[in-house]
Amino acid sequence: MGVGSLTLHDPQPTCWADLAAQFFLSERDLARGRAEASQERVAKLNGAVQVCVHTGDITEDLLRHFQVVVLTASDLEEQLAVGRWCRKHGVCFLVADTRGLVGQLFCDFGEDFTVQDQTEEEPLTAAIQHISQGSPGVLTLRNAAEAHYFHQVGSVTFSGIEGMSELNGCAPRPIRVQEDGTLEIGDTATFSCYVRGGAVTEVKRPTTVSHAPLDAALLQPCVVAQSPQEARRARCLHQAFRALHRFRQLRAHPPRPWDPADAEEVVRLAQALEPLRGAEGEREGEPWEEPLDEALVRTVALSSAGVLSPMAAMLGAVAAQEVLKALSRKFLPLDQWLYFDALDCLPENGELLPSPEACAPRGCRYDGQIAVFGAGFQEQLSHQHYLLVGAGAIGCELLKGFALMGLGAGTGGGVTVADMDHVEPSNLSRQFLFRAQDVGRPKAEAAAEAARRLNPDLQVTPLTHALDPTTERHYGDSFFSRVDGVAAALDSFQARRYVAARCAHYLKPLLEAGTQGTRGSASVFVPHVTEGYRAPASAAAPGDAPYPVCTVRHFPSTVEHTLQWAREEFEWLFCLSAETINCHQQAPLQTVGVLRHRPRSWQDCVVWALGHWQLCFGYGIAQLLRRHPPDKVLKDGTRFWSGPRRCPQPLEFDASQDTHLLYMLAAANLYAQMHGLPGSRDPSALREMLELLPRPDPQHLDPILSGDLASPELDPQQEAQLHEALQDWSEGSPLEPLRFEKDDDCNFHMDFVTAAASLRAQNYGIPAATRAQSKRIVGQIIPAIATTTAAVAGLLGLELFKVVGGPRPRSAFRHSYLRLAENYYSRYVPCAPALQTFHHLTWTCWDRLKVSAGQPERTLQSLLAHLQEQHGLRVNMLLLGKALLYSAGWSPEKQAQRLGLRVTELAQQVTGRRVPEPGQWVLALELGCEGEEDSTAFPPLHYELGPGSGCSTPSGPARGPQ
Repeated sequence: MGVGSLTLHDPQPTCWADLAAQFFLSERDLARGRAEASQERVAKLNGAVQVCVHTGDITEDLLRHFQVVVLTASDLEEQLAVGRWCRKHGVCFLVADTRGLVGQLFCDFGEDFTVQDQTEEEPLTAAIQHISQGSPGVLTLRNAAEAHYFHQVGSVTFSGIEGMSELNGCAPRPIRVQEDGTLEIGDTATFSCYVRGGAVTEVKRPTTVSHAPLDAALLQPCVVAQSPQEARRARCLHQAFRALHRFRQLRAHPPRPWDPADAEEVVRLAQALEPLRGAEGEREGEPWEEPLDEALVRTVALSSAGVLSPMAAMLGAVAAQEVLKALSRKFLPLDQWLYFDALDCLPENGELLPSPEACAPRGCRYDGQIAVFGAGFQEQLSHQHYLLVGAGAIGCELLKGFALMGLGAGTGGGVTVADMDHVEPSNLSRQFLFRAQDVGRPKAEAAAEAARRLNPDLQVTPLTHALDPTTERHYGDSFFSRVDGVAAALDSFQARRYVAARCAHYLKPLLEAGTQGTRGSASVFVPHVTEGYRAPASAAAPGDAPYPVCTVRHFPSTVEHTLQWAREEFEWLFCLSAETINCHQQAPLQTVGVLRHRPRSWQDCVVWALGHWQLCFGYGIAQLLRRHPPDKVLKDGTRFWSGPRRCPQPLEFDASQDTHLLYMLAAANLYAQMHGLPGSRDPSALREMLELLPRPDPQHLDPILSGDLASPELDPQQEAQLHEALQDWSEGSPLEPLRFEKDDDCNFHMDFVTAAASLRAQNYGIPAATRAQSKRIVGQIIPAIATTTAAVAGLLGLELFKVVGGPRPRSAFRHSYLRLAENYYSRYVPCAPALQTFHHLTWTCWDRLKVSAGQPERTLQSLLAHLQEQHGLRVNMLLLGKALLYSAGWSPEKQAQRLGLRVTELAQQVTGRRVPEPGQWVLALELGCEGEEDSTAFPPLHYELGPGSGCSTPSGPARGPQ
């Protein structure tokens, strides 16, 4: 993530157990010092960061030169000494450690640590309707409902105001929210009169954090917990870690894997510890009178010898985020102990726990994992075959974890990675497996190659086809019959919904994770055990609920409107217009632009971009105001420009303004790319060229060739112009349609959308979005940072242990949600699958009706009769995808035409494609039945054809509605 320098210290020689979680080490490094062996590979993560190794002793003089010191895998005596030295010299100090399935993190940032920005939230911003002159001045928001958000805001500043310009960029001014929803903003009596526009924006206030030193915090621990029960468990884990330190001090080695005698000694040592006392705010100084949970301490001790990749990923991610907090003073640091345990990964039945013999070291790279789960479980892992969908930030972390865990590394096992994208430069800061030399390569191939370097035994297969409805012939019945489970690492809810539906169809467990900045979630969905995947209600896919066209084009009122307009501009201008011309379609060239002839040079492209700028942000707005003047009044007496309609203002082009120039640079380069012409990345040269170019005459800005104002019908003169333009464009080589790509920071796509939306926002007095916000909204993506992705990948790895080791009850599984910026960590048991009923049938989302096609294949009439006889269902509608195969509302003649057809014959006739397709074993049909309610969602009908001849079905539990 770009720290200035990083110094490693660890002379401990590499052993086999290290390879289970330390991904910078390999078999070649055995017996080498761990820091020395890791240095080169750590440095390759980011060439701009200086990575050093310190080989001498850790001394006070050494530590005082650092801003942050992190101790891992250290004994308590070293922690106390280093903690005192760091405290003395004002160095932020962290301790991070994992012992099997439990982890510990401690932070000491000193007694007077200032945090500049406490949360990840963007400063609150709202559009202004009016500001009065007075003492105090009163501000009215354009949307009065937003006023309640300002109750917790102490001070604000302003931007974009016309008239009362004294407020623009002013020092923070305190505010007070009135009962009527207006804001008092201080004295404005001497300011200019307010005219229009502008935004009020929250100014975040710094806060101070005080931490106790480690020696005091050991006996008075302040633990991060979401409930009193969690706090009690955390204090018990705190004592367990102290007892483990004491055991090692006495025996010179940690407890042996699943050794009952060693575990009992740890319990006795924990019982003998000095009682803990309350920290500040919770019975400060008083002893906690709560009994030690001996069973918990015993289980911790039994499994503490292990080293697990998912635990290291989770604790390492949180520790790394705390380091970033220390360096940036952004977000609240931990206060002060975090305990994380995943003991729910162990079988609930004590008889199934591993034996000491099963967990003894084997001299292999999985020894750290075998110490927790045993050699038999490791064998199970190696035979699994998993599909990983997405090789982005989370996908890379998951694949790294799979390699370290040995998932699919044995006979018959494997991991298939599916991703159609290519590595972009912007990926390198958060997608762990990629390096600079991978830029331009398919992500799936680069990730697979890197994963094999981590573990040469990993059987990993890259696929560059997207997993979506267009590729079901690649990812069909035969493919999924070989898959044991699916891990989804996708950046849109639309894609997640589709993958979850495929898992439900094939009854495959789904591990799914997502991030948004420092927020992350990890979920597990197990057939017939947990609920199925449901996207958040706010996660409408692109196109699911588009804004009205008229609103987006002429009456935007939100930043989302401006971004949707800009995204559509990109599509019309640089993709669909090229396709139209290439196909010689005699249709209105809404997107060719203001040039009537094909561009021949970079300057032609700049002229086009300048003309289109004038059309969109100047002349076009003026035309709209001529049709609807600012003072227009409707028949009912209300003003036309009122309510959500914002009265726009034309912009004057000014090459000295950065947003104007960015639009020109992006638009001209995209237009050049579309026509196969060289572009330019020199903004200074572009600015000089623009100063010499004449401004386009509005009379020559032809709306027929531009966009927003195109009329639906063409007069003869316009038709002649259109024909001439088409002829000119068709004489050259085909144009190159540009497909929108959000992740390439060098292709001008997001530059164009961000600049266009910002200019549109200026037209209408709407606060503009930043580039990062624009990318998030337009791309329907979920932004990723390295810490959160590592954390959620680790959490999914823990759930994978349970899925592979199954069967497990629902109480064993955990959904997780975390907010690293705010120190919020929640793990909870998933809901059970919801039951649905219809007459005598009961089912969940995991159930389906099954009917064999038979030999010879049954007809539609036979299928309907079977459903009525076997299940009591009188079918009145039958669909295959969106194709209607049967409706009881049809005429008797039309029904008769179809009832006698074989089901596959009918499906082929209706869909116009081959049925079944190669490798297709099942037709998934949707039912509608007499008497159903609107809320009834019948289970799918699986019409089983079998591989080739209809003799077998896909693997999976053969369970149907009861």
